Amino acid sequence: MVDKSPWPVFAGLGALSLTVGGVNMFCGGADFLFKLGLLILFLTVWQWWRDVVREGTYLGLHSYCVVLGLRWGMVLFIVSEVFFFVSFFWAFFHSSLSPVLEIGSVWPPVGIEVFNPFQIPLLNTAILLASGVSVTWAHHALMEGDWSSGSTGLAVTFLLGFYFSVLQGYEYYEASFSIADSVYGSVFFMATGFHGLHVLIGSSFLLVCLIRQVLSHYSEIHHFGFEAAAWYWHFVDVVWLFLYVSIYWWGG
Repeated sequence: MVDKSPWPVFAGLGALSLTVGGVNMFCGGADFLFKLGLLILFLTVWQWWRDVVREGTYLGLHSYCVVLGLRWGMVLFIVSEVFFFVSFFWAFFHSSLSPVLEIGSVWPPVGIEVFNPFQIPLLNTAILLASGVSVTWAHHALMEGDWSSGSTGLAVTFLLGFYFSVLQGYEYYEASFSIADSVYGSVFFMATGFHGLHVLIGSSFLLVCLIRQVLSHYSEIHHFGFEAAAWYWHFVDVVWLFLYVSIYWWGG
């Protein structure tokens, strides 16, 4: 087993401060607790990843049993994320299949001007599908010892993820409705917004993997950090396909 770590406790405290501070800030209160939680999380992630890199690269602590535990941990984490998004889809279909009188008994609700699914949403779909191809290319290159192609594939994937985030930010800026506009606005911005947050997290994950690959931390058979990032990115891709088909195309 690896050495005991204090970072999960600090991550929990940072997440708690971030959540409570965010709610307080949205209700018109001060933003000190929110910024404090954000700072704690940033410092915790920085030091936690530093320790993981040391354990796996320099200390040789990531044996077969440890890596197996990491794999199951990542699988269970992704499963929990699946059910997290299931709740948003459940709310969306519950509201759209039987719209109540308060929103005009129609879907989309009266007064909501939805996005054209064949403009930015379709472009974002193509971007994420392309990023799924590039991260798979990088993975196969890494397994074959082609470090140059692996780094190129990772860089392309990161840039595509960043481009997706820029386009989604522009889409939010141009939106004719807000999160306060009926259940449609609430579900739309919660589902797509949390997916956008996952894209940002996945992009940072891939950036760390790119830096580690440039620093020669990986080998053909010992690169679970990259595999975990690739799994997470494929999960983000699949969730977006469901979002595009259900909320943008069918729901619009």
